[in-house]
Amino acid sequence: MTGYDILDKIDSPQDLKKLDMAGLRALCSEIRNYMVECCSRNPGHLASSLGAVELIVGFHYVYDTPADKIVFDVGHQAYAHKILTGRREAFLRNRTKDGLSGFPNMEESVYDAFGAGHSSTSISAALGIAEAARMQKRSEKVAALIGDGALTGGLAFEGLNNAGVSNADILVILNDNDHSIDDNRGSLRNYLLRITTSMRYNKLKAHVWDKLGDNRLRTFIQRWLRSLKSWLVKSSGGDLFEALGFRYFGPVDGNSIEDVVKTLRKMHEMSGPRLVHFLTTKGKGYPAAEADPTTWHAPGKFDPETGQRIPSPHPYDRYQDVFGGVLCELADMDSRVVGVTPAMASGCGMNRLAQSHPDRFFDVGIEEEHAVTFSAGLAAGGMRPFCNIYSAFSQRAYDQVIHDVALQGLPVVICLDRAGLVGEDGATHHGAFDMAAYRSIPGATISAPSDETELKNLMYTALHSESGPFFIRYPRGMGEGARWREAAFQDLPVGKAVEMAEGSEIAVICSGPVLNRAMEAAQAFPGKVGVYNFRFIKPLDTDMLRHIARTYNYIVTVEDGCLKGGLFGAVSEFMSGMENAPVVKGIGIPDEFIAQDTQAAQRTYCGLDTETLKKVCENYLENRK
Repeated sequence: MTGYDILDKIDSPQDLKKLDMAGLRALCSEIRNYMVECCSRNPGHLASSLGAVELIVGFHYVYDTPADKIVFDVGHQAYAHKILTGRREAFLRNRTKDGLSGFPNMEESVYDAFGAGHSSTSISAALGIAEAARMQKRSEKVAALIGDGALTGGLAFEGLNNAGVSNADILVILNDNDHSIDDNRGSLRNYLLRITTSMRYNKLKAHVWDKLGDNRLRTFIQRWLRSLKSWLVKSSGGDLFEALGFRYFGPVDGNSIEDVVKTLRKMHEMSGPRLVHFLTTKGKGYPAAEADPTTWHAPGKFDPETGQRIPSPHPYDRYQDVFGGVLCELADMDSRVVGVTPAMASGCGMNRLAQSHPDRFFDVGIEEEHAVTFSAGLAAGGMRPFCNIYSAFSQRAYDQVIHDVALQGLPVVICLDRAGLVGEDGATHHGAFDMAAYRSIPGATISAPSDETELKNLMYTALHSESGPFFIRYPRGMGEGARWREAAFQDLPVGKAVEMAEGSEIAVICSGPVLNRAMEAAQAFPGKVGVYNFRFIKPLDTDMLRHIARTYNYIVTVEDGCLKGGLFGAVSEFMSGMENAPVVKGIGIPDEFIAQDTQAAQRTYCGLDTETLKKVCENYLENRK
């Protein structure tokens, strides 16, 4: 893709340094147009990266990368960084098989100082890099570019707390656009808003500061301004960061390349912990994204000229939509039902509850640990919380699940959206490890629906569970076309499997929607392949397993999760205690991180498709002859 006067000549950050301010302004515009053009054909995370263009251009212009380091948080705001660091043409295949990762990746480029697929990690990582440089007597500068949504995460404050007393040479660039995916929420968001609206203080500070040199009068005026600030801003103007040991600067217009470069040049001359508060517009430069940054966070394909989004074919409802609809039904039925999400309301479908029952909806920010313990507190107080977390991100709350929910036997329903293989977001987002992680927790119930109606009934069943965490894991994307809206609620017997097809040679034990692929494969071998729906991974239906062991000599477990420790592990453990037990073969996610690709291609690679299951059955039956 060519036709960009300046961008086509930028092959590395060194080329930026040849430009004047007019050239940098034009370059920022071209980068935005290039991102829009690329993402219109090959979808990605657009709005966040549009807003961060000047911050990234300014950093590479002022600093000497890759010797100087920038750590992104979260990684989906780093598209301009990739485009400027020798990956402009490769960006055309962003988030595709064998293409660029959608996030910073240390294996991909020397300019990617640290990987980041989720959030709140940048300050801790940047502090570690800065301290490593100090101990090895390297003079490099290190910065963390953190979005304000990521700043809500507890890990970000742990990093701030440590960095502020370390005297490390670390710069924190706060990209404040008042959004994560949905609107930011919470007291921190309100705190930043108070800073940004205190224009009297900031205008006075800028006027006085620019008139003074580095002398004792400036020090006196600085102290006086801090006192004045407390009166004007009522303790909002960066006092939080200063109390944590950071020198605070801002707010600064983060979409003005002149202001960004001027500020970063000052920061480059300083040392020690310092934080610059930049204000940016999510979706900047593309009117549709500015008007609706939530939708345009990841808009899918669209017409770059008109901003008209091209709808993906959805012949069936998505699991997230089923969850959102059923949760509203349950809330209508039971006044104890509440919803909790860590900044994923629209992604998981809980935005519907926010509309229908706003007083029973809680978006706690990007705080998975807090979401689980907060849910535990709600349960201890007599409510019935449904805590929805993407499977990969739930890993952060493992300790809270054990100590705050399971140990106390509290009835918290933990819905793991995006369980299994997720497609183009790749290894950082796959929900591969939840079954293996949570299966070892005493008192936990772990379930996986095979279709939309079963998800509905598992949510209804979980509502009536009296103790312990009740996990419901389901995949990203479309369901199977089950008529879940018309189906009456059913209370499913916990820990009981269902025989879906009788057989005599091979038993295929399934967890989740892959059951439907197994049923399709079994049709090619009538009477020989039995199929079993183990919708509960824990507690395991041991009576059904004994029946299977007496009937079959060969078992195939199939799951959209890691083989080690999941359904395959559970069945193998049980069979290992039996004499003359059947052979158990597992099909699932192997012991590796699966790269980005389409969900269909990833499932085929892992053997979770109909044709592969047919071949497995066929090979066994042929060898038995």
